[in-house]
Amino acid sequence: MSATRAERQELLKIVARFQGRRVLVVGDLMLDQYIRGSVSRISPEAPVPVVRVTGESFVPGGAGNVVGNLAALGASVSVVGVVGEDEAGRRLLEQFRGRGAEVEGVCVDVERQTTQKCRVVAERQQAVRYDRETPGPLSHATETRLLASLSEELPKADAVILSDYGKGVISPRLLAVAIAAARRRRVPVTVDPKPEHFRKYRGVTCVTPNTSEAWACMRREPRPGQDAIVALGRDILKTLRSRSALITRGSDGMSLFEDSGRVTHIPTVAREVFDVSGAGDTVISTLTLALAAGASLPQAARLSNQAAGIVVGKLGTATTDPRELSEALR
Repeated sequence: MSATRAERQELLKIVARFQGRRVLVVGDLMLDQYIRGSVSRISPEAPVPVVRVTGESFVPGGAGNVVGNLAALGASVSVVGVVGEDEAGRRLLEQFRGRGAEVEGVCVDVERQTTQKCRVVAERQQAVRYDRETPGPLSHATETRLLASLSEELPKADAVILSDYGKGVISPRLLAVAIAAARRRRVPVTVDPKPEHFRKYRGVTCVTPNTSEAWACMRREPRPGQDAIVALGRDILKTLRSRSALITRGSDGMSLFEDSGRVTHIPTVAREVFDVSGAGDTVISTLTLALAAGASLPQAARLSNQAAGIVVGKLGTATTDPRELSEALR
């Protein structure tokens, strides 16, 4: 069901309140590297294409993409995470500062590499991806420093996003501390989930899985149809005892489940889909910022749906801003 004129006016007022709202992002920071080029021959050394490099770029990935989305939407962003003492880490912090984000809460671990994903793209096709990272959990010392950063930054926040990419930052201990502290301060806390930590997210304001993640989090085989999604969403709420769950469903839009029992199905607004990469980060960023700006859960979900509809119409991992979002609502 499309929003009425009065509903759109309320959403526009919420967008106008985005500017300067303080959102804390806690999660796995990554640097995405793109090497672009063209292919005209196959290597004589092995049956692989020879890519003639024509360009290279670096952008924040993982929780860093959430930071970029929030900054573009006008939020005041602070970051808690871990980088290595390396060029990728320095580049990542520089990019955050360039977006106006506060990075005092980022810990440098000399024993870990900054997670970096390098994609070689030839003729708009990804030829290969290679990763640099230190697998496994953080050391006790680094986790303790991270918790100290969290304790320093969280009291200043209007909302908290836990961005879990399974790289070690979002540990059970950190989750417990972050969720309890946010609830004590009565600020919204949202999480982009990983199935392996799912039951540790108990008590969050909203969890935002896509459909495949939602089935995996509940350790169930996917089933078709809206009735199956409704049953799944309600079971997620019951399992997590959370205030809400927002399942993003691609071309089928979104379904919002609230602890009151209300279920809201929101149809997609995307006209053309060019690239869905990073759309989940746009959803949780917009949803959380809207909650920080005083939106109800259904209003926040509708705004996140509008924002996602904008970014999937752009090539590459993209963001939107208050002007674009406001224009889409008019």
